[in-house]
Amino acid sequence: MVLGCLAISVASGSELTLATYNVENYTATNRVTAVGYRRDYPKSEKAKAALRGVIAHMDADVIVLQEMGPRSYLNELQRDLRSEGLDYPYAHLAEAKDEVRHVAMLSKQPWLRVQTHADLDFKYFEGREVVKRGLLEAVFETPEGEVTLWSMHLKSRYADRKDDPDSVKRRAGEATAIRNFIQKRFPDPEKTHYLIMGDFNDVKRSASVRYMKKRGSHVISRLLSAKDSRGDHWTYHYHRTDTYSRVDHALVSLGLYDSVKGREARIFDGVDVEAASDHRPIMVTLEFGD
Repeated sequence: MVLGCLAISVASGSELTLATYNVENYTATNRVTAVGYRRDYPKSEKAKAALRGVIAHMDADVIVLQEMGPRSYLNELQRDLRSEGLDYPYAHLAEAKDEVRHVAMLSKQPWLRVQTHADLDFKYFEGREVVKRGLLEAVFETPEGEVTLWSMHLKSRYADRKDDPDSVKRRAGEATAIRNFIQKRFPDPEKTHYLIMGDFNDVKRSASVRYMKKRGSHVISRLLSAKDSRGDHWTYHYHRTDTYSRVDHALVSLGLYDSVKGREARIFDGVDVEAASDHRPIMVTLEFGD
């Protein structure tokens, strides 16, 4: 479904900050709690409060979220942020094959268009599969024209098939389907303005990230480097093995690269970030001249 809003342009000479954040199961699901294993259990109020604190400190204009529950959970987060002084009046929930964990978006300004693409498919062994959580497309008006934000959450490393360990092939297939769709929409990345942001569940040298950057010799987007205030690059902490990696990424079209402040993304490492989620958010600021 496509929703239209009356557009408010970003002011000339201003900035637009966009963020991507996996909020770690902001829904009812099976989880280990302080009192043991629980089924269909909500995210703790302590973790929710920490999450709101992180979002408040980031103060991004647009934030895309992964692992958001059904609409009622997004409404809850939007309402609780507003009660604490941070208003995101515009919200969208991407509904796709995964009915438990969604990609979602909160925005301070209205978009020109927003749409969820839930039918992107790819060949997977003997059959075909769809991109499990869909592809969220949002278009914003800026002094440099329209900027399109693409957001996704690729398949987790949990293996559904023994012949696809860590679901590597499935994520690569999802990335290929998304890339081909974006390339069809924008065949000349040097003349178009878009960002690709989300949880890839893969590191930057993986096939899924590589496919999002290029198709053969044709460049689709440029991967932004990212670091926190200490110079560290990780966005995900895997508690079971106590390992750290960067699986959340931001890429931009060649036509938008020069508008990226500092030519890089920032990983937020402020207060409460480790209490809020097992991921850390990534922020990209676009600068618009006169």
